[in-house]
Amino acid sequence: MKGLRRVSAVTITAGAVLTAGAFTASAQAATTASPTIAAKGGFVMNNATGKSLFTKAADTRLSTGSTTKIMTARVVLAQSNLNLDAKVTVQKAYSDYIVDNNWASSAKLIVGDKVTVRQLLYGLMLPSGCDAAYALADKFGTGSTRAARVKSFIGKMNTTAKSLGLTNTHFDSFDGIGHGANYSTPRDLTKLASSAMKYSTFRSVVKTKSTKQKVTTKNGGYRYMSWTNTNNLLGSYSGTIGVKTGSGPEAKYCLVFAATRSGKTMIGTVLASTSVDNRTKDAKKLMDYGFSR
Repeated sequence: MKGLRRVSAVTITAGAVLTAGAFTASAQAATTASPTIAAKGGFVMNNATGKSLFTKAADTRLSTGSTTKIMTARVVLAQSNLNLDAKVTVQKAYSDYIVDNNWASSAKLIVGDKVTVRQLLYGLMLPSGCDAAYALADKFGTGSTRAARVKSFIGKMNTTAKSLGLTNTHFDSFDGIGHGANYSTPRDLTKLASSAMKYSTFRSVVKTKSTKQKVTTKNGGYRYMSWTNTNNLLGSYSGTIGVKTGSGPEAKYCLVFAATRSGKTMIGTVLASTSVDNRTKDAKKLMDYGFSR
């Protein structure tokens, strides 16, 4: 009987070990299970290696909303002999554009003020100013008329997309208020953001939660412009370093995001999510998943 009891005890112990192992395996599987997101498209990759860690309709062309402005900034920063302190006079056309487009978000630039290129980049990326985007397109496009300069700038956006191998991307606007041919994919936008993040000025701008900028008025005085970043991952997700929100009737709710933890950077995109809250939740899920891989 004693021998039988000993065998039974060993059997029970072995069973307990197997059960505990199964629970551990299930817990690990649960933490690394591919997440479900509300967005129509999503993508996340390891920024250092370029390894894809999550894809959902990653190569499906979708409207991008103001995530387009990542390319606007990228084109500006790639200009040869760029002077970030060069001053640009705010034109009435920029403020009229905001009035004429219901979905246009604004940096609230004031006609006649002189703002630097660097300040325009903050106005572009934090409050997502379409007026700042217009000013940059007008400044860095070429041509004898404003329309020609804007067309030239959008051409540079598309040339840059081709040079980066973004085969499913096309722009027909400088700010994402498209005219039927402004689209990209979660994978392409992530690659674009990764390229833009190589510029130190871009990194500095997109990680800024809020800023107060001193600008020169047309009378030679000065005023302060205060801008707050629309990316609410900043301050709510540990390690967030950018990048850009977007929205619109067709685009729905978009977010290109990046975070660094323990020396590892995740970068990705969600397009056509169902709300501001859900695009944030989607991004957090994808980054959590990326960091767990």
